[in-house]
Amino acid sequence: MADGGAWRPPRTCEDYWSEWKHCKGIRNLFHNYYTYGEAPSCEQWKIDYGNCRKWEKSKSPDAKESLCKSERARILEKQKYDPVWKLRKSPPRDWYLPLGQDKPK
Repeated sequence: MADGGAWRPPRTCEDYWSEWKHCKGIRNLFHNYYTYGEAPSCEQWKIDYGNCRKWEKSKSPDAKESLCKSERARILEKQKYDPVWKLRKSPPRDWYLPLGQDKPK
């Protein structure tokens, strides 16, 4: 993005704050502990919120770079896992047949 005041954080500062609040919530803590055996690390959301506020107040290049780096890391983390289901290019040949009847085995 072009510098000179046109750059905006990828999310609003309130989004970072609400993500942090959600992460620290008892329901999310319980879910993560039950699923992964440990509490989630919510510190990055709080750091991002602080950097976003710093960017809004003083247009700090360090805050901007930190936010961009953090968002890139989040995107890479999401892309790390393959989809659960294999996507089809077309429907099965016998998609119109009733289930369990006259289906070749």
